[in-house]
Amino acid sequence: MGDNVNSIKIKSPDYPQLLKEAKKPPEVIYYKGDWDNGIFEKCLTVVGSRRMTRYGRKVTNKLVFEIASAGITIVSGFMYGVDATAHKAALDAGGRTIAVMPCGIDVIHPSHQKGLYEEILNNNGLIISEFEADHPPAAWTYPKRNKVMAGLSSATLIIEAGPNSGTLTTAEAAKRYNRELLAVPGPLTSVLSRGTLELIKEGAGMITCAREVLEVFDELPLIGNNPCAGEKIEEKIVNLSELTSVERIVLEQLQYEPMDIDNLSRIAGVTVSEMGTTLSIMQIKGLLCKEEDKYYVN
Repeated sequence: MGDNVNSIKIKSPDYPQLLKEAKKPPEVIYYKGDWDNGIFEKCLTVVGSRRMTRYGRKVTNKLVFEIASAGITIVSGFMYGVDATAHKAALDAGGRTIAVMPCGIDVIHPSHQKGLYEEILNNNGLIISEFEADHPPAAWTYPKRNKVMAGLSSATLIIEAGPNSGTLTTAEAAKRYNRELLAVPGPLTSVLSRGTLELIKEGAGMITCAREVLEVFDELPLIGNNPCAGEKIEEKIVNLSELTSVERIVLEQLQYEPMDIDNLSRIAGVTVSEMGTTLSIMQIKGLLCKEEDKYYVN
C-alpha cells in the first residue's frame, strides 16, 4: 500500500486531462496509491444514496461489476451506501477504482471503512482529494468533492437519489461540464427514485443494463449476445419441479414485491406456522432473505 502522500499540480502533464477541462478544477490533487495516467483514460463516476435500498445494492453490484470488468475505472465518493458498494464491486471484478474524498487524504471517512480504503490502494486504485493531510470533512467540502468526481469522468451514473439529495450536485456538475449523465430508474413508490426519475425526465440517459453504459465508452463486454445479458450476482437457477407447491407460490409472489408472513400465508392458504416452516427452509436453501418483517427473493 502506498503510505506516502503525493500531489499533482494542475500544470503537470500528469494532471487528469478531463478534470483540467472542467470549470475551476483544483490547483492541486493530493493522492495515495501508484499514480498511473492510464487509470484516468476511461472513467465512470457512480454515485447514489447513502440510504441505499436492497434494490440499489443489487443494481449497483450488477452494473458496476460488469462495467469494471470491461476495463472502465469506477470513480466514487467513498461514503457508505452506493459509493462504497460501487468501489467494492469494481474491486470484486478485478477492476480499478478511484475514491475521491471529502476530507484530507490522511483521513479515512467514514472511519469504519478502513478495510475498503486499504483494499483500494492494494489493488492499484487511488485515493485522491483536493484537501491536504488531515483536513476534516465539512458541509462545504462535499459539493467540491462532487465536482471533482464529475470532472474526472466522461459519464456519471446516478443510482438512487432522493429529491433533494446531495448526489444531485454531482449530476448538476456533470451537466455543466457537458458530460454524459445517466440514471437508473427505480420503483415509483420509493422516495429514492424521485431524484433519478426526475433526471430521466430532464433528459438523462435511462440505464437498464451494463451494455448501455459501455456504449458510451465504445466498449463491448463479453457478456453474451443479449445486449442486456450478464449478471454480477450469480443468479440461482431454481428447478421448479424440486419445489413444493407452497414454495412455488412464495417465489411467484415475491417476484413482484416483498411480503410479510401473514400475507404469504393467506395467499398460499396455509397456517402462519406452516408458512414459517416453509420460509425457514427456503432461507436455508438460499432462495430468500428477510429484512425487518418482509421476505425478498435473493
